[in-house]
Amino acid sequence: MRIAFIGDIVGKPGRDMIQKHLKSIRDEYEVDFVIANYENASHGFGLTSKNADELVSFGVDCMTGGNHTWDKKEIIPLLDTHELLRPHNYPDEVHGTGCKVYEVAGEKLAILNLLGHFSMPQVDNAFRKAKQAVKELKESGVKNIFIDFHAEATSEKRAMLMMLQGEVSAIIGTHTHVSSDDFQISEGTAYLSDIGLSGCRDNVIGMDSKAPLKQFLTGLKSHFDIPRKCKKILQIAIMDISDGRCSNAFKLKYFCDGRILKTEAWIES
Repeated sequence: MRIAFIGDIVGKPGRDMIQKHLKSIRDEYEVDFVIANYENASHGFGLTSKNADELVSFGVDCMTGGNHTWDKKEIIPLLDTHELLRPHNYPDEVHGTGCKVYEVAGEKLAILNLLGHFSMPQVDNAFRKAKQAVKELKESGVKNIFIDFHAEATSEKRAMLMMLQGEVSAIIGTHTHVSSDDFQISEGTAYLSDIGLSGCRDNVIGMDSKAPLKQFLTGLKSHFDIPRKCKKILQIAIMDISDGRCSNAFKLKYFCDGRILKTEAWIES
């Protein structure tokens, strides 16, 4: 199967780039299943019902969350009516699920959403929950496992790779909005510390620079906002997965000025 993943969609600029490019990407690269992280999709904070429906209509099959999952209260019913995940390591009493299994190209594909610990809300241990979830999935016959690890610290993300390389098909990091340059395949596991945002690229993590600059200069917080006009980018990873292993992976960057950059994942020998 060939799957694709889009990291943090930041507001309308990110949604616009997905609307413009995703269907042609699916056709050109023969993508079977698209996953996207929704936690910043509605003006940078959470997800509304309207935007959830938009993203589905644009060609997204399943959406993962993060620490901003709960910013819009309407997310609660959406977790039942849409193909949405919230981080798996929230306590069991929390609404929704962090793991779903799909039939894709004649094989089963599990999507697992995890939340890191550094600078994040208090949740259950991501590493123990991941290890247990992978064990249960494999015991049920699911070999292909994709993980969106939504975490601040690259050390946590690398540690997750060290624990699960050869055990899962892919671990792709989200949350920082800044893409990393370490896309690789290690023991059949595709890994990228952070795929980066899809949205405005000429500011501070997709947000207008005024509020973060004020905070850095004065220590005073103010509301972050999405710029009305900006230079946009869409960042998407595409992976070939079968029998639990990734054999080929690459990342595409679509710029609003028409440029397209492709980066191949390297294979660790």
